[in-house]
Amino acid sequence: MTDRFADLRQVAIDLKVDAVALVPGPNFTRAVGQSFASHERPFVLIVPAKGDPAAIVPNLELGSWAQVNFVGAVYDWRDQDRYQPAFDALAKDLHIHSVAVEGQVMRVFVHHALKSAMPQLTISDGEKAISGLRMIKTAADIAALEAAIAISERALHHTLDQVRVGMTEVEVEAILVGRLFAEGAEGMAFDPIVAAGDNSARPHAHARADYQIKAGDALLLDFGARKHGFAADITRTVFVDHASDEGRTVYETVLAANLAGFAATKAGVTAHEIDDVVTGVLEASPYGARIRTKTGHGLGRDVHEAPYIMRGNHQVLEAGVVYTNEPGLYEIGNFGVRIEDDVLITTDGCRSLTSFPKDLMIVGKS
Repeated sequence: MTDRFADLRQVAIDLKVDAVALVPGPNFTRAVGQSFASHERPFVLIVPAKGDPAAIVPNLELGSWAQVNFVGAVYDWRDQDRYQPAFDALAKDLHIHSVAVEGQVMRVFVHHALKSAMPQLTISDGEKAISGLRMIKTAADIAALEAAIAISERALHHTLDQVRVGMTEVEVEAILVGRLFAEGAEGMAFDPIVAAGDNSARPHAHARADYQIKAGDALLLDFGARKHGFAADITRTVFVDHASDEGRTVYETVLAANLAGFAATKAGVTAHEIDDVVTGVLEASPYGARIRTKTGHGLGRDVHEAPYIMRGNHQVLEAGVVYTNEPGLYEIGNFGVRIEDDVLITTDGCRSLTSFPKDLMIVGKS
């Protein structure tokens, strides 16, 4: 019988700890095959290097947990009784002295509950190794990403067809979000960014209800659908009614950097090398002072996950990695341009999972 947690056991062995502990999130979902919410009730999966796994499960989730077909001890608890007795019961049965956790995900109160039950327990951050299990995408992972991306691109086509001078960013955002769900999204990968004019120069801008889009504005849309547990992440920058000479030149510079990133990508290259090529194109332009971000990040169940495509990260990238190629130039008070594609690294190069056109686009012509 296949051990569904074999890779997590190997992580524990590699990290020289007795067990790995997961809480609801992408790694948890991957491990058990079902998504559970992270809320005020602690929910913990513990996979030891040897022996049966165990889980602390809120009583109200037992019905859903039964669908996981979990083989191992389950310690459930009710709100009225509080959760610490469940941790204490687990500690009596599961004799471990060290555990690796997801440092970016596990919350302090869960950490404290583990330590209260097992004062001798050494808790270490195993985030890199645990999340690293998701870095190489399977065929099913890639199919899910492609489904999310296709939904996103259809929604973007529809949205851009509706853009007009005088609309607010919030109005454009509402069209985009509505269309994502109309096209089959199960959720949004993240709160979308819809930013026009000077707002487009803020890489993580929020849509404004009090700004009406003007002729000549850059309009940046960064968003993604979620499908089958995987997230798309796409950015396109268009110009409304017309583009200035400066807008065209900045856009072509960012596009050149994006294309250079594709040319530099293949199995065996490092994250540093890709970013160095992409950022180098921007630095060699007259707009180097407008660089504010790295080239990109890994993409999968999380919108931002390893590997991070940046100088100084000498991690070698293997076939099956998916990352975002998203160079940008931003001048506060003026405008910004970002072009973002989702890229699959292959044995002989790479393949763009996004297909939305990248030639400079004018929308909302009067």
